[in-house]
Amino acid sequence: MHLAAIEKLGAELVGGLDDRPDVVHICTPHDQHVPIAIEALERGIHVLLEKPVAHTVEEAAKLVVAASEHPAQRIGICLQNRYNRSSQAARDLLSSGSLGRIYGGSATVLWHREPNYYSSKPWRGIKARSGGGVLINQAIHTLDLLEWLLGDVVGLTGHTGRYDPELKIDVEDTAHARLEHAGGARSVFFATVTNVADTPVTIEINTERATLLIRDGLTIRHADGRVETISEQQPSAGRAYWGASHEALIADFYRTLINPEPFWIGPEEGRKSLHLVSEIYRLNT
Repeated sequence: MHLAAIEKLGAELVGGLDDRPDVVHICTPHDQHVPIAIEALERGIHVLLEKPVAHTVEEAAKLVVAASEHPAQRIGICLQNRYNRSSQAARDLLSSGSLGRIYGGSATVLWHREPNYYSSKPWRGIKARSGGGVLINQAIHTLDLLEWLLGDVVGLTGHTGRYDPELKIDVEDTAHARLEHAGGARSVFFATVTNVADTPVTIEINTERATLLIRDGLTIRHADGRVETISEQQPSAGRAYWGASHEALIADFYRTLINPEPFWIGPEEGRKSLHLVSEIYRLNT
């Protein structure tokens, strides 16, 4: 549904054709993200956009330009795992320098998707519409966290594949990568939707003075033997392995609409993880 149709429907519901939304939440197939977002910005409407920021880096670049041309409108990208208690606590610890040198880390996304996940919404399995498979649709949150926690990625290598013959799709169901971060840290990453179950995302970070494990919360094992734990907020509804931070991001977005500065997770931030995904795909073409 295009924005004009959304506005018309909303106006009919409230009984006035002069009414328009203050904010549009865009939860469409990936290839529709940018056209609707740009149209909303041009109409003076704030935008909260589901990940990924776009289905290609070229489309993402268009949105970055549009956002700069409409500074009065706020645009946020739903990379909500940055709002997880465990993610924020890990970020604070790593940024403080108290853990010494950051050596690197690893991350796994071991999820399960049945064939009907794709057949019920065919765009998910079509690269021209989705932009890709497990990397862009499921694991982009985890790639975003690796870069957010360990530093900008300055080099990478990776591989993607289709290993489940029952999934009739033209996108990858499995991917792995090795990432080189600014400052010397290195991380490795594995993601699949061919696991037999949906298990919690796991991120482990190794530093000079402690090991941090993010998995349903944060466990900090210090070199001196101390162990600290930080529990994760549990979702009130939905799938537990998604986490509970969608509502935290949405609430923060609305709370900051009155601020003159852009929302902190905007198109430029969204483009970073999309760039990583795109580079891994490029290596496999």
